[in-house]
Amino acid sequence: MGLFWPGLGVGLALGAAGAVAYFLKALRGLRRAERRARDSERLAYLGSLAGGLAHEIKNPLSTLHMNLQLLEEDVRKSGGDRAQRDLGRIKVLRREVRRLEEVLEDFLRYARRHQLELEAQNVNDILAEILDFVTPEASRTGVRVSRGLTPDLQSCRVDAGQLKQAFLNIVINAKQAMPDGGELIVHTKNVPKGIEIEFIDTGTGISDDDLPRIWDVYYSSKKTGTGLGLPTARRIIEEHGGTIRVDTEVGKGTCFTVFLPTQESGQ
Repeated sequence: MGLFWPGLGVGLALGAAGAVAYFLKALRGLRRAERRARDSERLAYLGSLAGGLAHEIKNPLSTLHMNLQLLEEDVRKSGGDRAQRDLGRIKVLRREVRRLEEVLEDFLRYARRHQLELEAQNVNDILAEILDFVTPEASRTGVRVSRGLTPDLQSCRVDAGQLKQAFLNIVINAKQAMPDGGELIVHTKNVPKGIEIEFIDTGTGISDDDLPRIWDVYYSSKKTGTGLGLPTARRIIEEHGGTIRVDTEVGKGTCFTVFLPTQESGQ
């Protein structure tokens, strides 16, 4: 009969469980690092294409826009019923040209590699500027904007311009989710090692089918969306060492929660 010490089996089991947990945690970290490396390589390739794409597409679009404007002026001078029909067609073409320009600009914002210019900022100030900008248009569409900005919010080292773009993309997404009006609520609060910003809307929510794809480039469930707003926002936030997550319920609304590290966290 072999020797047996009470508790030894339990200790070994706990040790093995701890080792497995540590291994799984390390494996998840490795996978995240590999994914970031692949994303970085892909974005670097996209960035190298961005300059050429801008030249090859923006110039023809500008030419189309200018010639449609001249054509519209000529048709207006001609008058008559046919002129009205032609003006309607020209209006559609000009709208589509503007849409292509917007798609291109969104792609360039996503593809360009960002050299962040980090400075200590109060994120409340950045949010206030964005909300002041969107509130008049939101009111016209029946969306009420509410703020709950913590007055003693810790400062973060951020690129204010880039972060404005990320937040604006999230706010625009929230507005589009409330075509019949609703409420957009923005909260800030201090949390361990950072701050959190919540963007809450009372809109349509995101379906289970759409939820896994909202971060995919060019995926959009909206007819007017380019599918680049949320991926660009996440990229900018992650470049700041932060994270973004989403909680949603169909028919009730959605909450995007952004975490940004503070200066004291060493980021």
